Amino acid sequence: MIGLLMTAHQAGGILAALLGLWLVEPFGWRSAFWVGLAPLVVAVPLVAMYLPESLGFLLARERTDEARRLADRYGVELPAGEPATGISPDRRHALFALFRDGQWRKTLLFWCASFGGLLLVYGVSTWLPTMMRGQGYELGSALAFLIVINLVGMLVAGRIADGFGAARVAAVWFGCTAVGIYLLGIHMPLALTYIVVFLTGLWLFSAQTMVYATVAGRSTTENRATAVGWTSGMGRFGAVFGPWLGGRLVANEAQDWGFTVFAATALFAAVMIGLTGLRTVRSTPRSGPARPVSTPG
Repeated sequence: MIGLLMTAHQAGGILAALLGLWLVEPFGWRSAFWVGLAPLVVAVPLVAMYLPESLGFLLARERTDEARRLADRYGVELPAGEPATGISPDRRHALFALFRDGQWRKTLLFWCASFGGLLLVYGVSTWLPTMMRGQGYELGSALAFLIVINLVGMLVAGRIADGFGAARVAAVWFGCTAVGIYLLGIHMPLALTYIVVFLTGLWLFSAQTMVYATVAGRSTTENRATAVGWTSGMGRFGAVFGPWLGGRLVANEAQDWGFTVFAATALFAAVMIGLTGLRTVRSTPRSGPARPVSTPG
């Protein structure tokens, strides 16, 4: 599910870039912002009206009747668990829970993996075309194809993660990304280069998505949003650092080292997510079997 959602997110980003190319020259740059306002006006009210709340969240809030009606509506079973105690009104409670009872190690590993993942996503997206031209390649639209093909990569990664666990997929995907980026720094036949570009596009972006899926699957209802949000937020430091790092390497005519640096970053992210424990995580852990939905009376 997370893979599917992030695929839609990435597709929206690609569509936004294309709209900018089509609109800015004939209508001015403000037109792109007006078009960007449309999803806010149209989609947000629809989401607020029709997107169902999490059953686990409703139960944790002791909104049992609402959870039961929602479960009946979609024909699913209420998740079993310990009796709901409610969520602390102190918003810091969920954040502190990420560091209690030995959880701080896993939390920091997730943050490091996200830092490395977003460093790759933004650093490689920004500077790979320049680095490839420095190696004598003229791939043209093939490098843009790397961005587009990641849509398929997220769907593939999500499907595989359903069977083998998001953590395993993230670690393997980051490892494959490291190999792919390193190979792009070696002058290869053009046909082989196209293949490596294709595969690297499959792995690069979806690996970071699987980090989010791992965090969500290993968090409780009370702090899942906090865990994913902070993991994504810490990763944004990598999103800022990646383009800066690539720019410094290119400015110093050290783009050859860029492939090695980005490959090492991918390997670092693979190790970080791997150290969280590569156990299969198919869904949010439950404390017992699901219980059937029943209605009073």
